Amino acid sequence: MPATEAEYHPRHHVPARQPTAIMPRAQGERPQRLVKRYRTEIAASTSSMFSTVVAFPLDSVKTRMQTYRYDGFLDCVRHTYRTEKLRGFFRGVLAPMASITLVRTMSFSIYQRAKYSYSGWIKNALGFDVLQHVNEKGTYPNLYSIACFGAAGATAGSCITVLACPFELTKLSAQVSVLLSDQQKLKEANCRATNGHQVAASYQNKGTFKTMRNIIRHRGALGLYTGFNLHLLRDTLGTAIYFMVYESGKQLGTTFGGDHPTTNKLSVVISGGLCGIVSWAMIYPIDSAKSIYQRNSLLYSKGQQVEPPPKIEFFKRHMYRGLGVSMGRSCAVNAIFFSVFEFMKKHVSSLDDNSGIV
Repeated sequence: MPATEAEYHPRHHVPARQPTAIMPRAQGERPQRLVKRYRTEIAASTSSMFSTVVAFPLDSVKTRMQTYRYDGFLDCVRHTYRTEKLRGFFRGVLAPMASITLVRTMSFSIYQRAKYSYSGWIKNALGFDVLQHVNEKGTYPNLYSIACFGAAGATAGSCITVLACPFELTKLSAQVSVLLSDQQKLKEANCRATNGHQVAASYQNKGTFKTMRNIIRHRGALGLYTGFNLHLLRDTLGTAIYFMVYESGKQLGTTFGGDHPTTNKLSVVISGGLCGIVSWAMIYPIDSAKSIYQRNSLLYSKGQQVEPPPKIEFFKRHMYRGLGVSMGRSCAVNAIFFSVFEFMKKHVSSLDDNSGIV
């Protein structure tokens, strides 16, 4: 009789030991499968937190340059350090730490599902398998792949705006709160509210949730969604461009460089940096209009009419203040983000389902 059968034979007093031998493995397999199933979300959240903290000072300088006049990048950095010290560059970092991590995780999750859905639709309707084409060696981006990634990106961008808008307004408030209460800077905003200075001063030195409560107190609950239309337009277009450039760039990098680990890593870094640069260059006037309008709203109380949002003017110099900073920040953030993201995904995917509890 085989040994495996003998262990279950009634004459042997070992049946009670069998559950203890099996159960730990059965329990260990489930967390492994869950981790692998949600590897996109795990990788996105981990890499988001890391990249956000690293590049936040540049984001803060970008917002200040968009909403107020400075004599260039170094002037803004000197003024911020002189008036607020090092803390000024990280003012409001907790809001994006929470929001960007949550938003980006949801964005990648929605994008991933939308990409497979649209790819399936294209395959059924037009007979072309986008994902198979992209994963084949030596292929190039085409109209189908670019359209699929762009549509999936636009879907993700439009969905996350509802969640992102309040947090981004809170972040902006924290970044410019000191400037808002400055009388000279107040004049630059052309504020016509009689109590604009007092309202602006109330936003200083507040945490994320206190700032949210303050916005609700002055502007009502819907005040958290000030500039929502501009935010929706920016995120829908920006995220579509973002994923089109990243996916296409990664495909081109693999095709030109060959399927080699070093080449693949380099293509991820380059594509990540490039998608941030291109997307910001394309949508920056929309973001500037949004930032200016949101800044102006922080100077008014409930019932007071906020100045209408500025016109979105492409190729007008004043709409591109801080673009260089933003592109540099975005290049660094996304190069770091996608490097960590792809590493985490591969690491999680390589886990052994039978290796025990994670």
